[in-house]
Amino acid sequence: MGLLTYLFTLPTAPVRAVVWAAQRVLDEAEEEYYDPAPVWRELADLERRLLSGEIDQDAFDRREDELLDRLDEIAEFRARP
Repeated sequence: MGLLTYLFTLPTAPVRAVVWAAQRVLDEAEEEYYDPAPVWRELADLERRLLSGEIDQDAFDRREDELLDRLDEIAEFRARP
């Protein structure tokens, strides 16, 4: 029975290979997109820029809110099963 199933599904092998490769690319892209390390680095850089006077408090607050929202999004993604 296994040999017959293999022979009948052989024509779909290229499709399965493309789907498998696409899933691997998607997994890697999600892993990179939902990595919190760059967000933490940007937060640290943002604070450095505020302390050095490169940006004002309003600009800092706006960007900090965006980055903290991004960290919330990352945490939600990583918490799902």
